[in-house]
Amino acid sequence: MMQRSAPTHQGPPSDLDRGLDLRLVPFAAAAWTATAIALLWGPGVAALLAVSAALGALVVLAVSLNRGRTEHLFLIGAVALFLSCFAGGAAARVDAAESSAVAQLAREGSVATLTLEITDDPKAVSSNPRQRMILARATTVETPQGSVQTGGEITVFASGDNWAALIPGHEVVARGRLSEPTRAGMTVAIFRPSGDIVSVSGPPRYQQWAADIRQRLASAAQSALPPAAAGLLPGLVVGDVSNQLPETKTDFFASGLAHLTAVSGANVSIVLGAVLLVVRGVGIGPRTGAVLAGIALVAFVIVARPSPSVVRAAAMGAVTLLALVAGRSKQAMPALAVSVIALLAVWPGLAVDFGFALSVAATAALIAVAPVWVAWLRERGWPRGVAEVFSVSLAACVVTAPIVAAMTGTVSIVSVAANIAVAPVVAFITVVGVVAALVGVLSVGGASLLLACTGPPLWWILEVARRAAGLPGATLTVPSGIQGVGVVLVLAAILAFGWWRRGSPAGVCIASLALVTCVRML
Repeated sequence: MMQRSAPTHQGPPSDLDRGLDLRLVPFAAAAWTATAIALLWGPGVAALLAVSAALGALVVLAVSLNRGRTEHLFLIGAVALFLSCFAGGAAARVDAAESSAVAQLAREGSVATLTLEITDDPKAVSSNPRQRMILARATTVETPQGSVQTGGEITVFASGDNWAALIPGHEVVARGRLSEPTRAGMTVAIFRPSGDIVSVSGPPRYQQWAADIRQRLASAAQSALPPAAAGLLPGLVVGDVSNQLPETKTDFFASGLAHLTAVSGANVSIVLGAVLLVVRGVGIGPRTGAVLAGIALVAFVIVARPSPSVVRAAAMGAVTLLALVAGRSKQAMPALAVSVIALLAVWPGLAVDFGFALSVAATAALIAVAPVWVAWLRERGWPRGVAEVFSVSLAACVVTAPIVAAMTGTVSIVSVAANIAVAPVVAFITVVGVVAALVGVLSVGGASLLLACTGPPLWWILEVARRAAGLPGATLTVPSGIQGVGVVLVLAAILAFGWWRRGSPAGVCIASLALVTCVRML
């Protein structure tokens, strides 16, 4: 009598076994496409897309109702209908921005008096360190016919201590010349003040509280660390890049470590992960722990400034934590898709922002690619921690390389190695920096003592960036735009084919070097 064999699989299937839930990904792609079309080609094209997609959705849904198996057709129709709604909404918002009073004055190159609400910290312009670039929102504009309520995002280029001292939430009145923006997005005008601020009103209390924390952390870093490290730490912890040295920014960009010079999704993941570890360590239940983690996330966003880039990093970091720490990669992809849709609904300009594309691509790689590589490496005897660090760094670098190529016309050859080298110390610096920021509320001296222990790991990051950037051929020059994307994809395909076939490594290297040589000749 034959005996039934015991099942080989024990316990519930893993997310890797079940696969990823990609059902919401087409909806996120539709939202992104519709918004980008509205920003790049105008509200008229977006409105035409909305009508066409709506008609297509009706046809597909009508056909699906007359067939037996309609799941795929119904999904296509639902995505088309969602695309139509998002395109219509984006067209309306872009049209409202382009028809605002400020946008009309900008097209005429007029001089006007504006009331502005500051939305981000002033940042030094690389070509003119004395000048500041300030993001703001116009609320009123003075015209010969009187004061007009308006709206729209404004980029201000101004000099002077009063402008440099502004923080988000300040409301200022200034007179200057308006001009049209040079990049696609929701920015309706460039404003260059002709003099100092006419009047200013204070920011909300929570913004002042956040500014005090940032200032105390920067002071503690300057008293405890060398100049380069003192400039890097506030940027890594709370996004304060005001004291970063120019050579630090150059080295970090060339070495592929630029994401460490400001708040990124990785920082958010580390902070939330630390909060959850403490919560579990003291025996707090999961629901209360989730509430505390949410409070920590909101507080972190406020201190780091609730600008689109920081909120984007917070969303991507929370999704990454869901995938890597909570072990819920199956739920992470729908969470990523919902985050993309929500962010685009609130800030349509993100659709044409390279930083947003980099964050989404890196997060998707951590969800979909890194776990597969980790499993593959562990089957071949790699320790779990080493496999995770290597896979996460490699996956993020590989999927973002085409976007970086399109954005800058360069690709960092040393990026993977540099990120792996600094990965062990980033979490330590981030956690100690956050604790020091909290201690600094009571005592800047106490915060300085804490930050002193971050000196060696910060030195290590700076040294890795400097040496990696100084290597011959550290960055590969490629054509910018779509041509650069194509070159990087071909290079990645060659390397992937060589790995998949397990052929001669020398052959793969020769083919890659031949491609690199051709690229350098372009």
